[in-house]
Amino acid sequence: MSDSQPITQAIPVTWRSRFSPKPGLARLRESWIAIAQIVLAATAAFLLAHLVLGHEAPMLAATVSISSLGLARDARPGRVLETVIGMLTGILISEALRLVVGSGWWQLAVTLAVTMLVARFLSASPQFAIAAAIQAAIAMTLPLGPVPFARLADGAFGGVMAIAVTALLPRNPVTAVLRDARAFFAGFDAAAARLVSALRRGDRLRAERGLEKARALQAPLDAWRTSLESGRAISRISPFLRGRRAELERHARILQAMDLAMRNLRVVGRRIVYVTDDGRPLPVPAEAMGEVARAATLVAASIDDISQEPIAREALLSIARRLDPAAMLPGAGLGEQALVSAMRPLVVDLLVATGLPPGEARAAIPRI
Repeated sequence: MSDSQPITQAIPVTWRSRFSPKPGLARLRESWIAIAQIVLAATAAFLLAHLVLGHEAPMLAATVSISSLGLARDARPGRVLETVIGMLTGILISEALRLVVGSGWWQLAVTLAVTMLVARFLSASPQFAIAAAIQAAIAMTLPLGPVPFARLADGAFGGVMAIAVTALLPRNPVTAVLRDARAFFAGFDAAAARLVSALRRGDRLRAERGLEKARALQAPLDAWRTSLESGRAISRISPFLRGRRAELERHARILQAMDLAMRNLRVVGRRIVYVTDDGRPLPVPAEAMGEVARAATLVAASIDDISQEPIAREALLSIARRLDPAAMLPGAGLGEQALVSAMRPLVVDLLVATGLPPGEARAAIPRI
């Protein structure tokens, strides 16, 4: 019987590892501004409705503020405004029907049906209809207000405060954008590194795994796009984010280029799967792809440090000038030359991400 150690062994799991506070603390760190926005908007709306309108318990002023802001990463003013309009629509329909048919269980059913039908007609967003229905249900079940449509005024106070807080106490968009951009580039680097390793070893399995990683980049790219669009929208109305607009526009240019680069990385990945089918190492394409991957890390560094852009650009220009399949791989088969050809659009996209105009980026590639 062998005395060698087993390949696998049990790893003890303690209660500390099961109930780690780190994820919760990370959520708090990311959400504290959103929480401050909600608390301030809801409290201010409640007080204004109470003091200005004289309403004893203007609950809808608070609920509209809370629901329209939320904790979601997408805090675009347009989204907040759309949610506010949806909730005011629900309150308006509920108050109008209550004057006609009164309140009760069947009146609640009629109110919800009418509200959701009208909301679906007005907006394609499912959230719009749900927001309207929730506020309609609350308005229908609360005691009668002092005057007709008083609760509509409460909701309007809540909506105004939500939009005002979005502009005057904005969530820091750059923090979210940087976090999501880093996550995307980490995935891009991992996919490219796996594809380079596959070429060096002639390993089809590694190539397939690299292609899988490249295909999985869509989710982090979408998250990056959502946080960026939210940040750009907030910066247009917030006086405190005026200085961030140029930085966010630069991020938008990088994201657009990296969206195309991601798609071309998948094309390259499919080529690598094909050429590694025979198990033969391909050192020349591997070196070229390795240079592209290293240049992509410089593009990633430029997200935080704009001074890295010209460095990344020069590195990519050096690669681009040599991407002639016939010159790089004289006498090689069509599969290898097609692989080098597939790298050309990828390098062009990365050059555009560094700020080079698309025409100049394309001109840097040798004609074939």
